[in-house]
Amino acid sequence: MTGKEPTSPAVTARDSVQIDAAGLTTQQLNDLLRRAVADGIKKIELRNVCGQRYIGTDLGQPVEIDIYGTPGNDLGSFMDGPRIRVHGNAQDGCGNTMNHGEIVVYGHAGDITGLSARDGKIFVRDYVGYRAAIHMKEYQERKPALVIGGTAQDFLGEYMAGGTVIVLGMELKPGEKHRARFIGTGMHGGAIYLRGEVEKYQLGKEVGVKELDDNDRAALGSLVGEFARHFSYEAEALLQGKFIKLVPLYLRPYGRLYAYG
Repeated sequence: MTGKEPTSPAVTARDSVQIDAAGLTTQQLNDLLRRAVADGIKKIELRNVCGQRYIGTDLGQPVEIDIYGTPGNDLGSFMDGPRIRVHGNAQDGCGNTMNHGEIVVYGHAGDITGLSARDGKIFVRDYVGYRAAIHMKEYQERKPALVIGGTAQDFLGEYMAGGTVIVLGMELKPGEKHRARFIGTGMHGGAIYLRGEVEKYQLGKEVGVKELDDNDRAALGSLVGEFARHFSYEAEALLQGKFIKLVPLYLRPYGRLYAYG
């Protein structure tokens, strides 16, 4: 980063702006972004993004943000309403503790994607890193969702307390199994749907495998349909594969560790 002084975003239409992020620090870029949102701008295009963190953090307006480049960690953290599209890859912590809104990544995402997400949806076209959906949670009608087109690394859904995770395994070759180990370790809420095969040893001891029912198929149809529309796939083809459902076996898998007597 060069630390150059930011200038006001150039208005390209009445309700949209384009911001050139080249050379801007994280703070400078986010200051411009917040200023545009405060001015009532509904569509924002960020160009030449290169590692700036916290983009979209804590924004509470239904603004659309298109990012060209590679945003840094904690993209969309604590956000409550925006729709973010990343035309490239996202780094670690994408959707950290997001409250509401949508993040669409036209590439892959790093570790802890969806960390502690409380609502909203994250769609990743390719793969994600380690500990995706860790501590994801839900409350009443607020149920977050993470849909992954490729595969995930170890500890997918670790300590997951709610929400829905779907891993489509689109990049796997015929007969190739998912790579992640310790899937659902400490999981005590929500559901993980895996399309494809996985060995029993890859699962955390806190999860069980269930066959899909009509409610599961409806949930998959809705979320996979959205995924397909974002990335121009055929939803019917994706839904034809075999899915398994992972659910927690215990409400408090480690409760005894914190009990006295």
